Amino acid sequence: MDRRLRLREDADIRRVRSRGRAVVEGPLLGRVLANGLVPPRNRYTVVAGKKQGNAVARNRVKRLVREALRHLHPALAPGFDLAIYVRGKAEELPSAAAARTRVERIVRRAGLLTETGSRGDEETREDGGRGGLIRQPTGHAGEAGQAGEAQ
Repeated sequence: MDRRLRLREDADIRRVRSRGRAVVEGPLLGRVLANGLVPPRNRYTVVAGKKQGNAVARNRVKRLVREALRHLHPALAPGFDLAIYVRGKAEELPSAAAARTRVERIVRRAGLLTETGSRGDEETREDGGRGGLIRQPTGHAGEAGQAGEAQ
């Protein structure tokens, strides 16, 4: 995620935590608060405490949630600070797909999602390996070549 999109100041994070609207989805708690920045832009932070496991587990969960936010960012209404707090164990978010689904539900329920949030020209599936995603275009570009061969 671009550093300009990160909510980094402690005072800002505390303000979002204390005054932001709470939306809970499984092991994630989202807090959303209008930020009043000019020009309007969103800022994000992900917080995982020691209860979520060791540093490796916490960082993995934060990476998964940040990646989900990165994919959803273009479809979100601008002008908000969003803090995602990981409350459950790292095992409750086993893959990037699970994290993206949970984060998408949070932003949808918070009213930030301006589009569908998922791209219609791509299909995602889990690779079963390290929990990553493989993107495959759903368009059938090969069909045009096949039609040309039939002539």
